Amino acid sequence: MAGRDVPEEYLDGYARILADASATGRRLTRDELDSRRALGERAAEAGFGLRALVGAHLTAARLHWPATATASESTLAAVEQAVDAFAEGYERAQLLAVRQEEAARREFIDDLLHGRSDLGLLAERAERFGLRLSHSHAVAVARGTGGYDEGDAVPREVERALIGRFGDRSILVTTKDGRLVCIAPGDQDDVLSFFAKHAYAATDGGQVAIGRSQPGPGGVVQSYEEALNALDLADRLDFDTPVLRSADLLVYPVLARDRQAMADLVLSALGPLRGARGGAEPLLDTLTAYFDSGCVAAEAARRLSLSVRALTYRLERIHKLTGANPADPVHRYTLQTAVIGARLLDWPEKDL
Repeated sequence: MAGRDVPEEYLDGYARILADASATGRRLTRDELDSRRALGERAAEAGFGLRALVGAHLTAARLHWPATATASESTLAAVEQAVDAFAEGYERAQLLAVRQEEAARREFIDDLLHGRSDLGLLAERAERFGLRLSHSHAVAVARGTGGYDEGDAVPREVERALIGRFGDRSILVTTKDGRLVCIAPGDQDDVLSFFAKHAYAATDGGQVAIGRSQPGPGGVVQSYEEALNALDLADRLDFDTPVLRSADLLVYPVLARDRQAMADLVLSALGPLRGARGGAEPLLDTLTAYFDSGCVAAEAARRLSLSVRALTYRLERIHKLTGANPADPVHRYTLQTAVIGARLLDWPEKDL
């Protein structure tokens, strides 16, 4: 009997090795060690647990233990060598399986987030990683000061926090292009909010964007792209909000959709600012701070490190150059839209 429900085939030749070693006092040969490693690999591939396999070896050693006390030391040394070689082969197979699983996971994630695979096949592969692509999903993307890989401490820390809080809820935490990515069912916004909180802390004050819930196998890549676009907007518009939701930023893609019309608006409404001393940029910064502060002059002045009087002078100068009064609600919408357009189009750094 192999013991502990382990088939005899994984102990093939073990009793003979013990008997010969106990009789001669020799150590195991290279071929014998290689045979133990090969059996360890096969046992791992068959799915047997290492604890049961070691137990089977010890049971077999007890059954074949020599009767003479003088041979006991040699037998014990042979058991030690045989079990060590067997465990080495087992661990080698386990490591190879882990690496193959990691490669398959990485390939799946790349296909999922880029939509490069047949959606039907992608949905089948997704079940292996706990995702049901027939349902709606939403994606959150977090970035920090540096890039992150799958096995780094930061992704592992965030994933542990999510699993500890939600358990198995069809959540996938991974990395892509140096950013943290969390994919969750579309009806579980609490998961992505929790991810955003912990990713922000783990990345030392990074920024997180959350895409909208999107249905079907292609929903993951749509939500992922929305989150990336939100981070891109944050860069171009200098948003420093820790958590961005693409649903709150839908107006910006609308404004940027007709680039020529937006360029015409920017040049028409703000072009005269280039005639100011120092160029358009200081006055454009003034308008940005004024609108971002809710058109409160004192707050805008504080953000620009100016006195309220200096800020008021700048606003008057803008009114004189453009003919539009930033404090007038009738003119404000046109100016504010033009300021957003200027930031989206990198004007005046780039010519339109």
